[in-house]
Amino acid sequence: MYKNQQFLLLGLSLALSTLSSASPFHEQTRLLVGGYNNAIASYVFNQDNGLIEQNTIVRTPAHNASWFTVDAERNRLFAVDEIGSKSTKPIGKVSGFKLVDPAKPLDKINTQPTLGDEPTFIVHSPDGHYVFVANYAVNPNTGASLVVLPIDQNGQLGAVTQQLVHQASHVNPERQASSHIHRVTLTPDGQYVFMMDLGGDRVYAYRYDAKSDPKHPLTPAKVPYTALPPGSGPRHLIFSADGHHAYLTLEMAGKLVVFDVLDGTLKQRAIVSLIPSDFKGKLGAGALHLSADGQFLYVSDRGKDNKILVYSVDPTTGLLSQIQRRSTEGQEPREFAISPDGHYLLVTNQFSNEVVTFKRDPSNGKLGASIQKVNVKAPSMLQFIPEK
Repeated sequence: MYKNQQFLLLGLSLALSTLSSASPFHEQTRLLVGGYNNAIASYVFNQDNGLIEQNTIVRTPAHNASWFTVDAERNRLFAVDEIGSKSTKPIGKVSGFKLVDPAKPLDKINTQPTLGDEPTFIVHSPDGHYVFVANYAVNPNTGASLVVLPIDQNGQLGAVTQQLVHQASHVNPERQASSHIHRVTLTPDGQYVFMMDLGGDRVYAYRYDAKSDPKHPLTPAKVPYTALPPGSGPRHLIFSADGHHAYLTLEMAGKLVVFDVLDGTLKQRAIVSLIPSDFKGKLGAGALHLSADGQFLYVSDRGKDNKILVYSVDPTTGLLSQIQRRSTEGQEPREFAISPDGHYLLVTNQFSNEVVTFKRDPSNGKLGASIQKVNVKAPSMLQFIPEK
């Protein structure tokens, strides 16, 4: 009898161990969704089943918060107001918020003008003392620019202290009549800031140094820019975790560039087409993200294609091998994010007014079935924020 009890307890222990490893306990995760509407939406995301719990939604009033950034301590959020003017007076804005009780709307801190139109992107400096904002500026008369705004110890945004402007390539008369700054990306070591100019077919590089001149922390790098193919329209740039490689989408060309990186300089390694050779229709290379382990790269192709492309990454060279083309089951996949546990990928289909959740296999990087579609007006970005 005693031996039978031992065997019973051993079997129960093994069963519980197997169950625990197959279904680990996940901390509650907040999901923030911004877009071209009148609110930043906050949800609880359940990593056990991959579902957005729609009954948990909390809305914070925010007009056209198409992009936002959260500080490292998860205490504050800064969001752009992507609006533009038809006159020569720019009206773009950026606002700061306190991240407090997830069950309540965010507390607004203050708002500052960006001295430009259609601010499309915002990111923190590595020390958290500034935000860098990309003014896209659809209207050539208001001018695109990269601007720097300081943040004080209370989280208040100060007025713009530095504004950087550039020239257009004029290759495409409709889309490149003026400069269009689309994104700002920092190197993993925080020493360099890269700026993508869709209207100029260039990626500009700046050295970040706030100690020398706090009001003008950005100075041109030794190699001030990287030229891209004429009319290609650079959009988003990301770096590998070790900073040795970088990846750039060329929105207008529907392509992806692979770079080697050395001392703040981009050296082109390869250009990859996102579309089949027989594809016809509007091109629209968009967002791109690496998996947390760096083994897979995901890229959204919008326009007529509306796919997420999955690539395996060579750990030594950074070169890519395509392993999947997955429909986003909607129109205009502007952005996407991988859940913290790596088992799901969520896409914002902007023109379909929905966020779609796909299963993801962390072992091979591939996307599986879609398991949920949540109605959100013109979503443009999302971010997971694990609760403290």
